[in-house]
Amino acid sequence: MIVDVSIEAEWPSPPDWSALADAACAALSAFAPEIASPRLSTSLLFADDAEVQALNREWRGKDKPTNVLSFPMLERDDLLALTPDGPPELLGDIALALETCAEEAADKGISLERHAAHLIIHGLLHLAGYDHETSPDHARAMEQIEIKALAQLGITDPYGDHDA
Repeated sequence: MIVDVSIEAEWPSPPDWSALADAACAALSAFAPEIASPRLSTSLLFADDAEVQALNREWRGKDKPTNVLSFPMLERDDLLALTPDGPPELLGDIALALETCAEEAADKGISLERHAAHLIIHGLLHLAGYDHETSPDHARAMEQIEIKALAQLGITDPYGDHDA
């Protein structure tokens, strides 16, 4: 998958946010191979709270910032039916909100980089059709994939109460 990164807010540097996005995608593809197709692309926006709040208001009717937004462009069945050959396909778009992410990272006592890696993986899973809000079983399955992918990046269980 190709990840097109756009940084439109004052996200601190280092780290290299594009490299982090690529690493998160590669780690996740081992546990969600449907996202590994070279036909797929996604856009990842590193924004501020104001921009994410505007997106959240426009597309979800919620007038508040949130840590990550995902906008899938493919239905899960269509994603699973992709063949290796064919035209490029946009899996979807993800946006991260700097201030909300930084506050959550500080509250958890972890780096912004580590928290962003988790949210990128979480957002990619949403683009691939995973949804933790549909049932406790779906939430657990999604969390297990996140935990395994994050372990590939050397990041411990962000939920703190699961075994990978």
